[in-house]
Amino acid sequence: MGNDSNSDIHSNSPLGAELEADEIKALAGVISITHLKENDILIKEGATDDALHIVINGRLAATRNTGGDEYVTLHVLHDGDMAGAMGFIDGTDHSATLRALCDTDVYTLERSAFESLLQSHPALVYKVMRSIIRSVHTTLMRMNRQFVEMNNYIMKEHGRY
Repeated sequence: MGNDSNSDIHSNSPLGAELEADEIKALAGVISITHLKENDILIKEGATDDALHIVINGRLAATRNTGGDEYVTLHVLHDGDMAGAMGFIDGTDHSATLRALCDTDVYTLERSAFESLLQSHPALVYKVMRSIIRSVHTTLMRMNRQFVEMNNYIMKEHGRY
């Protein structure tokens, strides 16, 4: 699955931030790189899989279908951003489609491959899971801040929506 070209995960991904050299090598052995061309879909809204994705370079648009062939962009993911964390952790359906806005490379970590490290590298598994939780927490804080800003705008400007 993985190979030595993944060994730069420490500089290209928040997953590698706390890892020691032997842990980086072990993680690189189970992670793969997915290459996307412009408009390629990485994840489809409503689909289920158990992979975590981290943008190496490029951009992914997180979009929701609004009916027919219409969609709205919710967020754009950039270098180092994670996608699919909840599906990776608990198998939930994806709430958005991820579409490449340009040529984009992502690390892809399958849950079963990651779980194969539990016995041999438990500290690595702990550090990676902590990194995922930090990412989800950051996203949640950003969304909460945006909600408060929108609510304040609506209440101050219009008094109702």
